[in-house]
Amino acid sequence: MPVAHVALPVPLARTFDYLLPDEMTAAAGCRVRVPFGKQQRVGIVVSVSEQSELPRDELKSVVETLDAETLFPPALWRILLWAADYYHHPLGDVLFHALPVLLRQGKPASPAPLWYWFATDEGRSVDLQSLKRAPKQQQALAALRQRNIWRHEVNELGFTDAAFQALREKALSDLRSESPAVTDWRAAFHVSGDRLRLNTEQATAVGAIHSAADSFSAWLLAGVTGSGKTEVYLSVLENVLAQGRQALVLVPEIGLTPQTIARFRERFNAPVEVLHSGLNDSERLSAWLKAKSGEAAIVIGTRSALFTPFKNLGVIVIDEEHDSSYKQQEGFRYHARDLAVYRAHTEQIPIILGSATPALETLHNVRQRKYRMLKLTRRAGNARPALQHVLDLKGQPLQAGLAPALIASMRQHLQANNQVILFLNRRGFAPALLCHDCGWIAECPRCDHYYTLHQATHQLRCHHCDSQRPVPRQCPQCGSTHTVPVGLGTEQLEQTLAPLFPDVPISRIDRDTTSRKGALEQYLAEVHRGGARILIGTQMLAKGHHFPDVTLVALLDVDGALFSADFRSAERFAQLYTQVAGRAGRAGKQGEVILQTHHPEHPLLQTLLSQGYDAFADQALAERVGVSLPPFSSHVLIRAEDHNNQEAPQFLHQMHNLLRSSPLADDHLWILGPVPALQPKRGGRYRWQLLLQHPSRQHLQRLLGNSLALVNTLPAARKVKWVLDVDPIES
Repeated sequence: MPVAHVALPVPLARTFDYLLPDEMTAAAGCRVRVPFGKQQRVGIVVSVSEQSELPRDELKSVVETLDAETLFPPALWRILLWAADYYHHPLGDVLFHALPVLLRQGKPASPAPLWYWFATDEGRSVDLQSLKRAPKQQQALAALRQRNIWRHEVNELGFTDAAFQALREKALSDLRSESPAVTDWRAAFHVSGDRLRLNTEQATAVGAIHSAADSFSAWLLAGVTGSGKTEVYLSVLENVLAQGRQALVLVPEIGLTPQTIARFRERFNAPVEVLHSGLNDSERLSAWLKAKSGEAAIVIGTRSALFTPFKNLGVIVIDEEHDSSYKQQEGFRYHARDLAVYRAHTEQIPIILGSATPALETLHNVRQRKYRMLKLTRRAGNARPALQHVLDLKGQPLQAGLAPALIASMRQHLQANNQVILFLNRRGFAPALLCHDCGWIAECPRCDHYYTLHQATHQLRCHHCDSQRPVPRQCPQCGSTHTVPVGLGTEQLEQTLAPLFPDVPISRIDRDTTSRKGALEQYLAEVHRGGARILIGTQMLAKGHHFPDVTLVALLDVDGALFSADFRSAERFAQLYTQVAGRAGRAGKQGEVILQTHHPEHPLLQTLLSQGYDAFADQALAERVGVSLPPFSSHVLIRAEDHNNQEAPQFLHQMHNLLRSSPLADDHLWILGPVPALQPKRGGRYRWQLLLQHPSRQHLQRLLGNSLALVNTLPAARKVKWVLDVDPIES
């Protein structure tokens, strides 16, 4: 009897052996149901052999095979095995991460049957007048006599399920199911939307990518904001789809998808599927299956869409490739951009990394000639570069964080019937609540971090662990009722601006106002209707949106980013500033960008404002090479947490010694720590970390591979929760 080596979604870096009964067959990548402890679990077969390290009489048998064929195309299977190895993450976790939730639960890997309502023989012969006292049923039956109605169409056609159910109880209608037919879009493919005339730079970029379309090539499309990168993507996709191949487009977050999807659907007469966290489980499975069968031409999604199986993938596009949300920060800590490049290489197809502010790692890869760069230096159409101003806040009387000169400038732009964006990367009413009499500050006991005051809901919320509590009526320390908000959040800014600009509509776009499904689309639609309007937003507003009427963009409070302990904060600030500034003056109107700061003389600001992002990036890379920081070295972060602030540092000390004693630990290996994390306490747990640095990524990988097998022998290993983060972007 053969042995199936099965990966299970458990935090153990191993597979489990089960006997495969003669009547069952299972290839690598098929799901099986197996006994595990006292329960049954769904697992994925990694391989089948005749051998097991355990005696055969100790092996249990597979209960059921769930798939007749593998769920993973060969290239995707290789990518997942490689990723588990590179990120040192349990294989079962990695494989299950790549599956939609319903498949993880053991549901069939086939499209759900479609149900439709039809009129029975009795329903066709009955006199419709007999239903005149139930007009909704009468209308529903009349419609059913014309044609069958799919269940998903009921609401769209203005009917209700209740009317059809009532007809069913009278034996006048019934339900029937049908397996959905696989439709082939290729035969009818054509470009239905208007093509914009490409400028010389755009046409050159499309031609270069098309000339290398039959093998792996990595292209950095570095275009200033508003230079028409999406038009380049669309033209490249047109060539790929015309050959009958599919495309994967990754965007950093769900907020960017409505606008992107609309443009892709307008342009192509081909099915566009979407994959992001806003979908329910059956919608995700449906999109996944359509991509696998070749029924979807284009899949647009956030980072996990990278693991979608395709029948014939022809190109990958990573929009805003510099964005930190491509890095998964929990569980399987992969970087979607880096894995996408590996996938393109494995599939032998081109990949386009688009950004106005490329990551320093990406620019380094261009210098190393691993990637090729295509530049778009002109804003599309007749848009002109925005005018940039720095406002020195020292000694200025501020109103809700706004300098008088900024308020005057806002009035000017709004009177011209234009729109204004105020960027403040801090949601809530105020970042802290303070007692004016004794100095007490409301602090989250689980995180040692200040609570954020949310005035509208009368709550204090921790933005780190999501705990919340009502605002206290009096200070718990001295009993005073004189508690005051300190600092500025988007909610307070909105409240203060209302009396200053009483006739101007104000839209606040942050995580609090857009949590309801469809809320973001609604706000964006209002903005696009035009006319004077103030938009207050966090980072959500900085990315990729096209606002033709925005002529003034102001960044209110960015000084924290200029003096951060994180070596990446300067790069993030430069990207954020450039992206936010790019929202101004995109449709031929002259744009203006105002940056408020107490440190106008800061060298980073000087370089960025006088010479632009490219000059800043060159300067930042020169600084990093001098101190051997990434991309000139490789980092691995080992984090450990405990409840008593003793076991985590103890475990990391033991880990430090284990790594140092490895025969692969050479003079180039640098180990920092254990040290407390930048945020030393979160969610009631104390956090410590160990940072490994080595100039050779391969050497560091070998060192980890050899050492991790011994971690469980460390005395403190079982007393702490620990994780490993390869190529971390947050310390």
